[in-house]
Amino acid sequence: MNRYLLLVSSFFLAYFSFASGENETLVLLDNLAIKETHSIFFRSLKDRGYSLTFKLADDANLVLSKYGEFLYDHLIIFAPSVEEFGGALSVDAITEFIDGGGNVLVAGSSLSSDTLRELASECGFEIDEEGAAVIDHLNYDINDGGKHTLIVADPSNLIDGPVIVGSKNIPPLLYQGTGLIADEDNPLVLHLLTASSSAYSYIPDQPIKEYPHAVGKNTLLIAALQARNNARVVFSGSLYFFSDEAFTSPVQKAQGGKRYEVSGNEQVATAISQWVLKENGVLRVKSVSHHRLGETRPPPSYTIMDMVVFTLELERKTSKGWVPHDADDVQIEFVRIDPFVRTKLIRKRPGFYEAVFKIPDVYGVYQFKVDYNRIGYTALYSSTQVSVRPLEHTQYERFIASAYPYYASAFSMMVGVFFFSIVFLHYKEEPTKAKHD
Repeated sequence: MNRYLLLVSSFFLAYFSFASGENETLVLLDNLAIKETHSIFFRSLKDRGYSLTFKLADDANLVLSKYGEFLYDHLIIFAPSVEEFGGALSVDAITEFIDGGGNVLVAGSSLSSDTLRELASECGFEIDEEGAAVIDHLNYDINDGGKHTLIVADPSNLIDGPVIVGSKNIPPLLYQGTGLIADEDNPLVLHLLTASSSAYSYIPDQPIKEYPHAVGKNTLLIAALQARNNARVVFSGSLYFFSDEAFTSPVQKAQGGKRYEVSGNEQVATAISQWVLKENGVLRVKSVSHHRLGETRPPPSYTIMDMVVFTLELERKTSKGWVPHDADDVQIEFVRIDPFVRTKLIRKRPGFYEAVFKIPDVYGVYQFKVDYNRIGYTALYSSTQVSVRPLEHTQYERFIASAYPYYASAFSMMVGVFFFSIVFLHYKEEPTKAKHD
């Protein structure tokens, strides 16, 4: 009986531990005071179903994985000044976590440490040196302390991707922190929020004796990376951007401008967190099918010049679950090493696409391939392999129009031989009379 109770209790314990494992998020802090100064942001995560585990970034018991399995789905690092991660956590462990599909949100500051710089460089970003801040002498807030580092960022500088940052029709944003630059040759890096053309990144208390780390629109305030395995990373140069103070403070440019009772930081921070934690912008293929025109089931193989129908169903993840994904830019390729056919998929109903095309006059092994990459959405790839055979001997045309002259010459030769034979066989030469002396 005791053994039975032990088994039942073990089963329920395993079940609840598995159920609670979804949306497990490790939050690393410089100090526990950040938990209070950024309470609105953390509360919004909890309200959306995330299980947050708060720990100091230098905690000696930190670990991301155990027995080859990751203990957390997401990682939030609000520890700009951490000199070295504690326990088994390191930059290499975090990059391994990203390679395993984990999502990471990092917020720095003017005091960002070398550890954070190393992590940023692994993701394609570069953080300015310690003590540097983004300075804008034209677009700073009226409550700035005199160094013009509390800048007002215009929502128009947000990336053109509502799925990542939400609507741009919001009040200006408050930003106080360091500047980032990104590798322009890295196609996976996204510039979520850029500074104004009058901004630059430098140490505020020092005279400018060399070219700043970042100038104008090249100064990134928030950047992102979507890896090839669809893992997402967001780097913000400002921890202040996510604070309660930034969420609730009024905004007004010191050089004159409209006063807003509250900044747009909360809307943008919420949208970015929803994107990086994969609440938004996640696509999947629901179904794929193909068949000959006029049929309903896929054949064992196709024949060259067949008319084929290809259908695809796409879904998008939302807060209400999976819904049909509507788009007008989905393409299908029919590939044998290189694409032989590339055509647009026509939307027949929400999330359902169809293409009808003729198989080329080349036999071999082909693939129906859909490779869909759009800003803010996970990369979508679908490949279905089929065989294409040549025509059977009974399927070829009996007479080819272009060969009619050869047919005519052959039959004319036959007719000519026939008449020649008749003439040759039935012609009798008259005998000649013998000459007599």
